[in-house]
Amino acid sequence: MRKIKKGIELWRKAKKLIPGGTQLFSKRAELFLPDQWPSYFQKAKGVKIWDLDGNEYIDMSYMGIGACILGYADADVNGAVKRAVDSGSMATLNCPEEVELAELLIKLHPWAGMVRYAKCGGEAMAIAVRIARAYTEKDKVAFCGYHGWHDWYLSANLANDKNLDGHLLPGLKPKGVPRCLIGTSIPFHYNKIEELENIVSKNKDIGVITMEPVRHHEPKDNFLEKVRKIADEIGAVLIFDEITSGWRMNVGGIHALYKVYPDIVVHGKAMSNGFPMAAVIGKKEVMDAAQESFISSTYWTDRIGPAASLAAINKMLKNDVSSHLCKIGNLVSDGWRRLAGAHGLEIEIVGIPPLTTFAFRHKEAQALHTLFTQEMLDRGFLASKSLYASYSHTKEHVTEYLENVDEVFGAIKKAIEKNKIYDLLRGPVAHVGFKRLA
Repeated sequence: MRKIKKGIELWRKAKKLIPGGTQLFSKRAELFLPDQWPSYFQKAKGVKIWDLDGNEYIDMSYMGIGACILGYADADVNGAVKRAVDSGSMATLNCPEEVELAELLIKLHPWAGMVRYAKCGGEAMAIAVRIARAYTEKDKVAFCGYHGWHDWYLSANLANDKNLDGHLLPGLKPKGVPRCLIGTSIPFHYNKIEELENIVSKNKDIGVITMEPVRHHEPKDNFLEKVRKIADEIGAVLIFDEITSGWRMNVGGIHALYKVYPDIVVHGKAMSNGFPMAAVIGKKEVMDAAQESFISSTYWTDRIGPAASLAAINKMLKNDVSSHLCKIGNLVSDGWRRLAGAHGLEIEIVGIPPLTTFAFRHKEAQALHTLFTQEMLDRGFLASKSLYASYSHTKEHVTEYLENVDEVFGAIKKAIEKNKIYDLLRGPVAHVGFKRLA
């Protein structure tokens, strides 16, 4: 068992000073290992993280919540950022890198013609929806999947506070969202085209359809093509949210692999390998509607984001990074499946190879996941249900990881057989969904 003290103490202090403890819900300690998670890092390099007590871990989980596709502190990206800082990141004039990046993004998305920038996925989605509404002059949005924290999205829960439960985070309350937005955002489920058809038949003013083209499951029965057809028929702007899926299976948007093209695609996370950056890429006639709506912010014009993105994307192209991510993800998925079978555990595995997720099929599944995280942490791994593969992950990392998963799966099986799951946990069970922190 590792000595973890400073991070736990700092997290307790943070919860008194910062609402929710952290700026990002997905980094809450309670989602991983309540009262035991190290929470803070002093250094990160490659796939290794050092916590405030100096403990070293191999990250076989979120890799910066999917942002660090090349690995932590990548030398090429960091070098580009350092040059940008030394040259001046912000000035009265614009940085030329934003034009160079726009050209590269349009080259990678040849159906598109214009680009706008932001600093994170949630605000980029808000920009995309604003532009789409400006273009169609229609207010209502039909959506599928998770798209951030902004009013347009959370307003779905004004009509029914469980509307968003099936789109990633159960328990989201729309407090603070104006009641006048009720009925303006309407959810449908992935691969259920009849739900979208029903929405469109009952709402003649749908101006936007937005969705993740792929998340946990492959499209079935020409689902993406049918969504595209509906958008065309009703004159809606189709937005693909590729903040999570983008850059992993291919360099650019995963929609290109399915040969279904949106009117706007939104990228974030991995495009800049850990530096704040997002892009809204769309057809020229749609994007030009942004000039009829006020969409503007000082730090969307800094030099660091474009410089980091250019370095990261060019490295992805040069090194065929997506192929490596798929290999690593498949090795891990195959390992989970093989080891679960060897120990008689029932699990389900979902997701694209570079973003693979497993779940225990057991009535005490969340307790088992908490126990898994606890035991892997003891062995020097940051581990959870999901793996975001990175270019810095090697076969050797996977082999070492799976050797430890083998031990932990064995311990979990014994705990189930002896009804000792909760006896082995050294703290509370990890939270599921959104909860107010004590």
